[in-house]
Amino acid sequence: MTKIYAHRGSSGTHPENTMIAFKEAERVGADGIELDVHYTKDDELVVIHDNTVNRTTNGKGLIRSMTLAELMELDAGKFFSRKFKGEKIPRLEEVLDWFQTTNLLLNVELKYVAIDYVNFEEKVLEELEKRDLLDRVVISSFNHDGLKKINGLNSKVETAILYMERLYEPWNYARTVGANAIHPYIDGVDPQLIAASEKSGCPVRVFTVNDEKMLGGLIQVGSSGVITDFPERAIAVRESIRANGSK
Repeated sequence: MTKIYAHRGSSGTHPENTMIAFKEAERVGADGIELDVHYTKDDELVVIHDNTVNRTTNGKGLIRSMTLAELMELDAGKFFSRKFKGEKIPRLEEVLDWFQTTNLLLNVELKYVAIDYVNFEEKVLEELEKRDLLDRVVISSFNHDGLKKINGLNSKVETAILYMERLYEPWNYARTVGANAIHPYIDGVDPQLIAASEKSGCPVRVFTVNDEKMLGGLIQVGSSGVITDFPERAIAVRESIRANGSK
């Protein structure tokens, strides 16, 4: 049955990429969470999506130009709702320490702003390896060079190419960079492509899927996973399909 990944946590109901959003995803029964990792000015790993803090915090500026201490001063919850005022940008190690206490799966997306992300992949892998989490993690990125590097550093960790436009036989392309799975945007797939990729042994996890009809279609065609802002909604769709005897 299709796995439900909460996109940046339960980001449809809570401030994205915050501990409260991740914990809500666990509470509603998601199979996994998806999160984004950036480098700070002082080469610390933080969980946030954009290149800047402008949209999701009360601050302004490039993440890469701010130290961890400066980022920790920002409010990452109030942008979503006043009731989440005081939520912070989490460090990757903070999320992973909590993740260890759960039964969730994890999708780590590597974000890249500048070419000076030296040892970025190594640091992410180190945090995962020292907690013995590789068997519960998939690392994805739009930067396929980064995935190739991950594969060279540790071929045991699952990796997945992220892409927006439709590709020809993306499962074959993914293997050229050492990736094991594909994470396409919803507009770049159809049932035939999903079925062919899954048949080839290359899991498909589609993002970002919030529409109930689309969620149902992806589950019925046998997509390995869906990445959604509303995990509780997706779980309800899956349970309905299961109750009716479909995939």
